[in-house]
Amino acid sequence: MGTRTKRTYNLSPEAVAHVRDLANQKGSSISQDGIVEMAIDRLYREVREREEATLWARASEDPAFQAEMKDLTATYRDLESWPAE
Repeated sequence: MGTRTKRTYNLSPEAVAHVRDLANQKGSSISQDGIVEMAIDRLYREVREREEATLWARASEDPAFQAEMKDLTATYRDLESWPAE
């Protein structure tokens, strides 16, 4: 893993207890740092996926986007025509 940076955050006692409980579960080989890192990664992905879903929803209502998709569908209907040689 890459370089690590020591940070201090003020967490509620409940959050600290949850991290400890997860790290101390039987059979867990994940450290408390690993638990926090996994939670941050998961939240980051969820936020990005919601943002992407919003953009796709907006695009689906955009007439210019719809026209472009219609043109692409017609152009590449025959999968053997893509990619052009």
